[in-house]
Amino acid sequence: MAKKKEVYKVKPLNENKRNIIAALIDEYDIETADDIQEALKDLLGSTIKSMMEAEMDEHLGYGSYERSEGREPGDNYRNGTKKKNIRSSYGEFQVDVPQDRNSTFEPQIVKKHQKDISEIDQKIISMYARGLTTRQISEQIEEIYGFECSESFISDVTDKILQDIDDWRNRPLDEIYPIMFIDAVHFSVREDNRIKKLAAYVILAITIDGRKDVISLQIGENESSKYWLGVLNELKNRGVKDVMIICADGLTGIKEAIGTAFPDTEYQRCIVHQVRNTLKYVPYKDKKAFATDLKTIYLAPSEEQGRAQLERVTEKWETKYPNAMKSWSQNWDVISPIFKFSNDVRKVIYTTNAIESLNSTYKKLNRQRSVFPSDKALLKSLYLSTLQATKKWYLPLRNWGKVYGELTIMYEGRIPS
Repeated sequence: MAKKKEVYKVKPLNENKRNIIAALIDEYDIETADDIQEALKDLLGSTIKSMMEAEMDEHLGYGSYERSEGREPGDNYRNGTKKKNIRSSYGEFQVDVPQDRNSTFEPQIVKKHQKDISEIDQKIISMYARGLTTRQISEQIEEIYGFECSESFISDVTDKILQDIDDWRNRPLDEIYPIMFIDAVHFSVREDNRIKKLAAYVILAITIDGRKDVISLQIGENESSKYWLGVLNELKNRGVKDVMIICADGLTGIKEAIGTAFPDTEYQRCIVHQVRNTLKYVPYKDKKAFATDLKTIYLAPSEEQGRAQLERVTEKWETKYPNAMKSWSQNWDVISPIFKFSNDVRKVIYTTNAIESLNSTYKKLNRQRSVFPSDKALLKSLYLSTLQATKKWYLPLRNWGKVYGELTIMYEGRIPS
């Protein structure tokens, strides 16, 4: 059974509220929900007009129906009104903005040149991007602005970005990417009164000019070669023709999918994940020494020497931790491509700093929310967090000139020199 949508509970009416509602029904001849919307629009416009008049009274020092004693010919005074269209959450309406002779009046309720007062929507979306739940946002709106927003209203506001998400996830991509990283972050999501684990799969690409770009964000449950082939073919349908290197953890079916979708692409097993998975078998007392030994493998100057170090490290620790090094031998074919490259290229690939910083942003969502109410809620949060994280991504990677120069030689004819 689907989770029942939470609705705002109307508080009991007091005598004052009853009188106001009765007056509104009589004044606006309210019969439908649309009539209520139009009434609210008119009331908002009238309230803004009244507040502007009060601001003008303060500015001039006297009210609109008062005479200013001793006013000199050159003194400032009211000079009619100017019509202004204003956009709000209730739609667009027109107000008469009071003017003064000296044009020194600066209204505060709706400032000069301001035409949109629906920024509350953006405030809500911004808080959602930081991982706050609809209930937390509702509480903050009431605390800051002094009025209540139901959780369902906040959900409706954030739903406005779903079309933006769809457009973003289907935007055209570059034809060629030198490097791509694929990684997964796991979240708990509620479905049919039970909690399930879902993976958010992110693909971060390095462009030809060395800049980072998140080109895919998917929420999935079961990894398989068929699933990953669908993801990679989607990239092709959006314009990608070639990728030099794809770096990923041991995601189920990823190797086979890459071989089918991009047969000339180098698949590099993520070294950071490989090390982490190995150290899971090692207690704290030996972790530092073990990690130091692992470095001798992936930092070796050649594949031959790397293989020799693999055998040495395996022999050293096998008796104590027999399962720790098995995956290195089993996956050597997708670990060893790194030895083809110089240290500059290796650092870009094996450190995975590019995607780790992005993942740290996603992991903050887990600290804010232990469980997401739906797949849609998770997707909205991930998208908004991605926008937040990528705002400062305007510089190329460090030493990208050297890296790109080596890649153009390595993959001659496949990427521009």
